[in-house]
Amino acid sequence: MELYVFSIPMTTRFRGISVREGVLFEGPAGWAEFSPFWDYDARQSAPWLAAAEDSAQHAWPTALRDRIPVNCTVPAVSAARAAAVVHASNGCRTAKVKVAEPGQNLADDIARVEAVRDALGAGGKIRIDVNGLWSVDEAIQRIPVLDRAAGGLEYVEQPCATVEELALVRRKVSVPIAADESIRHAADPMRVVTLEAADIAVLKVQPLGGVAACLRIAEQIGIPVVVSSALETTIGLAAGLALAAALPELPYACGLATMSLLTADVVNDSLRHVAGELSAGRPTLDPDRLAACAADEETTARWVARLDDIRRWKAA
Repeated sequence: MELYVFSIPMTTRFRGISVREGVLFEGPAGWAEFSPFWDYDARQSAPWLAAAEDSAQHAWPTALRDRIPVNCTVPAVSAARAAAVVHASNGCRTAKVKVAEPGQNLADDIARVEAVRDALGAGGKIRIDVNGLWSVDEAIQRIPVLDRAAGGLEYVEQPCATVEELALVRRKVSVPIAADESIRHAADPMRVVTLEAADIAVLKVQPLGGVAACLRIAEQIGIPVVVSSALETTIGLAAGLALAAALPELPYACGLATMSLLTADVVNDSLRHVAGELSAGRPTLDPDRLAACAADEETTARWVARLDDIRRWKAA
């Protein structure tokens, strides 16, 4: 199997990185992406490889819808920059705002959320993403403050690190709680339901092992689902859209409009939403764009070695 390693600078530093890297390869069903972050070890990266292999080898489930509503994503930037992100979002009526950035404070988060509220205008929806960085006490104190700043939050994503902490927070606040890391990093994703720790499940195709695996989780977990990206190229995002298209119900906008965070793409028809919606479908690589995004020899060797490490771990 021929592998293509990409390296694409990002428009804004996000999740601690400024360049997105990964591997692309083609199978009988089409192109697939493998792009776990570098802080993930072989065990954590194995589901990402399983997801890529599944996408390359198997057809995606039958779509129940061809248009997927999406949110814009606002990084932990200044209030002015946050408003600009919303204004440039091509019709998104929902915004996911990153908060709790190390080195920033609550005042920064309030200003960012208020700016997004004003930029969205009447009828806009705001959700915040904490990435598990608050303590229980911080979450209980800060969620009502940011709820007021937003004029009513749609939900708070992963306010604390553990399922047990989410359950404690959920009992103390009126804003719905969404679980992300507590599902995709958990040995048992069902614990968020067992402990009544979340109102919403955030599912990401790569970290959870593929489209089919996510559909099984969605069926078992029994709470509303939001499909989100892992900062992929259009190749990886298409798998997320396939999941969103196949879900029996899709009550929330999905976090799949993240191509704006990358400066380039590997396809001609890059996934750009229109009026806050994306179309589902199988993309095809463009050789010239792929060549422009190709990683250097050292980076390519690192990714090939990483794949070997994961396969050795799986075989052990």
